[in-house]
Amino acid sequence: MITYTLIHPELLRALATSGHGSRILIADGNYPHNTGAPAAASRVALNLRPGLLTVDQVLEVLIDAVPIEAAAVMTPPDGSWTGAVKSYQRALGADVPITPYQRFDFYEAARGADVAVVIASGDIRQYANLLLTIGVRVDGTAGMEAVD
Repeated sequence: MITYTLIHPELLRALATSGHGSRILIADGNYPHNTGAPAAASRVALNLRPGLLTVDQVLEVLIDAVPIEAAAVMTPPDGSWTGAVKSYQRALGADVPITPYQRFDFYEAARGADVAVVIASGDIRQYANLLLTIGVRVDGTAGMEAVD
């Protein structure tokens, strides 16, 4: 029995096969989930209905599940930060840099070979897409020796 907050088997498997530098796309309900990411990326459908689950809800669980090194967001043509992006900034904290991309530049980044997981959310907000970069786990595990 899993007592961890993330219990979705497909998502657990996808995250477990990702590593440092891999990217996780949490896409809103408007995103082209199949064509907007590399074919080799694992796809996890969490878009139960419009508005459920949101990118914020998925992010909340991922923050506890994987170390996040950086993030990228899609911005509207004027470059402003939407309410969704401001929410991600609060959740990720000041230590996680966020890079803004215009729509087509974001699509290009999300199609990169380093995108390992695509999570389809039911978020209906425009420009609510979030691209996370997995960092290195630092937990002081005993018995791990560095190799020179």
